Amino acid sequence: MLPLKYLINVVSLFVCSALASEVNIVNIVNIAQEQRVQYARDDYLNELLEKALVSAQYPAEINPVLIHPHQQRTLIALDTKNLDLYWSMSSPERESLAIAIKIPLFKGYIGKRALLTSKNSVARFKGITSLEQLGKLSAVQGHDWPDTKIMAFNGLHIRPLANYQAMFALTSAGRIDYFPRSFIEVNSELLANKQSNLVIVPNLYISYPTGFYYFVSNSKPELAVAVEKGLKIMQKNGEFDTLFDEYFAKDLNTLPYEKGKTVELKLDNPYF
Repeated sequence: MLPLKYLINVVSLFVCSALASEVNIVNIVNIAQEQRVQYARDDYLNELLEKALVSAQYPAEINPVLIHPHQQRTLIALDTKNLDLYWSMSSPERESLAIAIKIPLFKGYIGKRALLTSKNSVARFKGITSLEQLGKLSAVQGHDWPDTKIMAFNGLHIRPLANYQAMFALTSAGRIDYFPRSFIEVNSELLANKQSNLVIVPNLYISYPTGFYYFVSNSKPELAVAVEKGLKIMQKNGEFDTLFDEYFAKDLNTLPYEKGKTVELKLDNPYF
């Protein structure tokens, strides 16, 4: 039998080895990446997630997984254990499918919507000051986007489509009057479609209360806790605001809206 001091040394080595193994554990986090052009908003959400997990001291390797572009299917897929995290605008249905981290990732700007239209259609928006007037024009949105229900609830004429790129093409061709895009997205999307006939309707936009969140698989509650913890730390130390401004301050300041000359049409959102 080994002397007591040797037994203690052996046990100590075992404990230290186990602790070292724990420290070096890296969690693989599979995140959904849509099969489309990646915009500044996507880079921001990726970097924000990485920084949040670092702030929460949750060692992780982020692994993008290409997924079908239909948003509702993606959230359902979080329960297949192939995906751990997705980001999306919120709705009661979506919050029932996964763990919503209720920290607005775009600080409310996702609910402020610029109206993309063709250059030849800009004149149609002159003098519009009510939702009733805007409802006489046609808009396009994703068939499974929460925005579609919100706009329809407010009496706007919405054509739902499944093909994301087709929405830009139809609007550019004048077959659809306008395509509402968030203040966060619109400049990046115009740049990606710079060969099109698209412009932002000046001095008129719509808005509604909503939240854009990280959603985590119900099978990964510890990941949800880490993401929320990290985001709150970043909010408190100012890192959240700094990163947001790095990505979006310039775009927000270049939108064609003049104070006192811009009409904001406010929509109700019964789904938030």
